[in-house]
Amino acid sequence: MAPHSFVDVLVIVLALASLSPRAKAGRSFFVFGDSLVDNGNNNYLATTARADAYPYGIDFPTHRPTGRFSNGLNIPDYISKQLGSEFLLPYLSPELNSRRLLDGANFASAGIGILNDTGIQFINIIRMFRQLEYFEEYQKRVAALIGAQKTTQLVNGALVLVTVGGNDFVNNYYLVPFSARSRQYALPDYVKVLIVEYRKLLLRLHELGARRVLVTGTGPLGCVPAELAMRGSSGGQCSAELQRAAALYNPQLLQMIKGLNAQVGSNVFVAVNTQQMHNDFVSNPQAFGFETSKVACCGQGPYNGLGLCTEASNLCSNRDAYAFWDAFHPSQKANGMIVKQMLSGSTKYMYPMNLTTIFELDSRT
Repeated sequence: MAPHSFVDVLVIVLALASLSPRAKAGRSFFVFGDSLVDNGNNNYLATTARADAYPYGIDFPTHRPTGRFSNGLNIPDYISKQLGSEFLLPYLSPELNSRRLLDGANFASAGIGILNDTGIQFINIIRMFRQLEYFEEYQKRVAALIGAQKTTQLVNGALVLVTVGGNDFVNNYYLVPFSARSRQYALPDYVKVLIVEYRKLLLRLHELGARRVLVTGTGPLGCVPAELAMRGSSGGQCSAELQRAAALYNPQLLQMIKGLNAQVGSNVFVAVNTQQMHNDFVSNPQAFGFETSKVACCGQGPYNGLGLCTEASNLCSNRDAYAFWDAFHPSQKANGMIVKQMLSGSTKYMYPMNLTTIFELDSRT
């Protein structure tokens, strides 16, 4: 590794001087999960689970695809704006070094799930166990810059977002009729397996120093354009079976998080009710300024819900009128609304507290 320049060292020293354990400004941010929060790690992998071509990124500041599964900003980007920091770099980016390491990193990878066999069709993706290994590696890289004690302080004071679980249904249990997992488990039993395995991942994250972790549930799985196209009933009704899966999974995730907080003796984990957040604009899109929550802006087939979003796809002219950008992912506008609920939502949306309360509490420590 090349020696650090004087400018690099000066920047790191100044960043450390402003580093307080829990302050909103200067707080590091880490992201783990799937395509809902991937900032471009898969661009560096030989996989089909990529968003590296037009029209992805059409509304991003650069108007170019970045690897985000969005027309513009995704949920981590909006949170970074609230933190007053630059958008996180993907961990695999060669630009993630020196001062940018102190901002945090995005470890998420499109296609992954809680289970290691989720998304096997995408082959080369960063599964959750590997994301956590990269987090360990990250801490060693930072310790080489600022020392072990300061690194522990940085990680303990960081905000963490984990978004995973939806693919365990759409890209595993329901991927094909009579899938291996659906033959192995009845749906209620499969949900229990997911909760048990997710709990292990969150405990490992706590062992690695995370002390303020936002944990999102699944959205209304049966209402995304892809499922309306493939499984929805006539008239655009959501897929009852996938809605049943979400209805089983999300309440158990909340109970698991309550149990984890009791075990660690602090409100480390915060449950983000993304199902309710999505349900709000899925059930009444006009109230939130959307024309539709059924048809994707970019795609083809019924509801623009079949296949990938490509240059040859149908593309809407007013992206802000659509709750969904492509067959599975919210639009930039919808992502912004979700983060607004994270900031100020009641315990119906954020349990036991919202982001604004977290920022206020942590600023006092």
